[in-house]
Amino acid sequence: MIQLATILFIGGTEIVFILFIVVLVFGADKLPEVARGLGKGMRQLKDATNDIKHEVTKSAKESNIIDTEAAKDIQQEINSIKDDLEDFTGSVKRKM
Repeated sequence: MIQLATILFIGGTEIVFILFIVVLVFGADKLPEVARGLGKGMRQLKDATNDIKHEVTKSAKESNIIDTEAAKDIQQEINSIKDDLEDFTGSVKRKM
C-alpha cells in the first residue's frame, strides 16, 4: 500500500516540481509532442519485451523445457496445501 503512494521514492510535490521544470525547458507548446514521443517509446519497449518473452517461451516449449501440465499440477498441489494450512491456522486462531 505504501509502495503505491511513493513511486521511486518521489512524492507529489517532487512530481509537480519536475513537471514545472519540464514545462520551463520544453515550453507548453512542445509538451504534447514530448509526451507523445515518450508514449511511443514506452510502447515500443513494451512490444519488444513481449516479443522476447514470447520467443523464449516458444523455444522452451519446443525444447520441452517447460511442461505446462506439470506446472499446472504443481500449482494445484500448492493451492491444496495452502487451503489446508489456512484451515489449520483458522482453527488455531479460534482456540487462542
